[in-house]
Amino acid sequence: MSNTAPALTEVEQFGIDRIPDADRTAKPLDLFRLAFGGANTFATCVLGAFPILFGLSFKQGLLATVLGLVVGALILAPLSVFGPRNGLNNAVSSSAHLGVHGRVVGSFLSLLTAIAFFSISVWSSGDALVGGAHRMVGLPQNDGMFALAYGVFAVLVLVVCIYGFRFMLFVNKIAVIAASALFVLGFFAFAGDFDFGYQGAFASVSTPGFWPAFIGSALIVLSNPVSFGAFLGDWSRYIPAETPRKRVMTAAFASQIATILPFFFGLATASIIAAKAAPYMDPAAPNYVGGLLEIAPSWYFLPVCLLALIGGMATGTTALYGTGLDFSSVFTRFNRVQATVFIGVLSIGFIFVGRFAANLAQSISTFATLIITCTAPWMVIMMLGWLTRRGWYDADSLQVFNRRQRGGRYWFAHGWNWRGMGAWLGSAILALMFVNLPGQFVGPLGNLAGGVDISLPVGLGLAAVVYLGLLFAFPEPRGVYGPEGPRLVGASDAPVPPITGQNATSEPVEELI
Repeated sequence: MSNTAPALTEVEQFGIDRIPDADRTAKPLDLFRLAFGGANTFATCVLGAFPILFGLSFKQGLLATVLGLVVGALILAPLSVFGPRNGLNNAVSSSAHLGVHGRVVGSFLSLLTAIAFFSISVWSSGDALVGGAHRMVGLPQNDGMFALAYGVFAVLVLVVCIYGFRFMLFVNKIAVIAASALFVLGFFAFAGDFDFGYQGAFASVSTPGFWPAFIGSALIVLSNPVSFGAFLGDWSRYIPAETPRKRVMTAAFASQIATILPFFFGLATASIIAAKAAPYMDPAAPNYVGGLLEIAPSWYFLPVCLLALIGGMATGTTALYGTGLDFSSVFTRFNRVQATVFIGVLSIGFIFVGRFAANLAQSISTFATLIITCTAPWMVIMMLGWLTRRGWYDADSLQVFNRRQRGGRYWFAHGWNWRGMGAWLGSAILALMFVNLPGQFVGPLGNLAGGVDISLPVGLGLAAVVYLGLLFAFPEPRGVYGPEGPRLVGASDAPVPPITGQNATSEPVEELI
């Protein structure tokens, strides 16, 4: 018997509670559409332009892009399995490894990341829409027009997110095809000006400054897949639990590899801008969207506007939906719709203040990078936690925080698992110290690697070593591991406190083969 999906215009009622089996009608292909659609936008093109901004040649930039995408996709893919297993978003599932109260770390990381990327998507798409309309029909480029464009984007995104998962999936089904077609059309628009042999500032890998530029470019690309880590469970929780994990992980991996399309578009067009309109690629004040419109043929102005509208909707919905969901999980007096409206209005206010009053448009990109640096160690702890637990979780114990209960398998020390929390906090702080964003943010240890930003590798590696080391030195209670016991690490005989509160039960989620 097959499950029937609810109507598209039916407002989603599920918050952060476990999605019932009867309502889990999504497929791995739907996960691909959401993750790819959310990145198949101008915002990704801007990231794709960074290798050229850093002085790399087109070939060098392409190699750095492919390297960053593949590594980032490999890091991201395992985060897709928690949703189908538990029917919960990843922040709630993180209770198993950071504790009932420690799970707020994942909620606030996703909250801050979503607001940052929602702002970036609205700003970049709004600028492209107004700029394209100016070149096409002479629409004035003033604060009023930019404010109107930002407002229209933001309100449309908020409406889609209020309706919820099904409506968001519908938007992204259209966005994946339409945006991809417009990007492909763009290759024809710029083919005559494109030079595959574009030379940057580095004649060879031995040229001073090459490796910092190359590694920095790869890490910027890598940060895009990593930014989805906290959100995958928001969407994959609608996939049935019996779906093979390989299919779910493949969908997540492929969704990021597919973003080679907007990354390549950004890289190629940036090389053209650098050759034909160099002032737009000034590292001190880059303006990729303005440069793109400067070099674009007139017939491509309309596709630019459509791409801005479609891409902005896709990125904005995938970011804001997860934000409302996580906010409702931390402040349970709000349901999903109320939390989405509250966060949406707050984000819209932030967008206008940041753009017109405080000039935060560039600073928010730095802020997003710092948040991702903190998210990467959290992702490692989640993955290693899954490995050591053999993918076994207790559904009721994961919901203790949401139900305002106490106890359960993941109560640890007053709701905090100091092993996971300590590994995350130490790794995140040290990683931030290694951040090197010249002109924006350079940590105390940012120049230790010759100017190379190694913050993400440091955060990922240290989190793995410290977390496993703590699990070896201070074993977790045997009760958190389920009937098959732990993998790779030991377990203690410490008792698991019973769940206390209304409707307290303790029925574990059995391992599905």
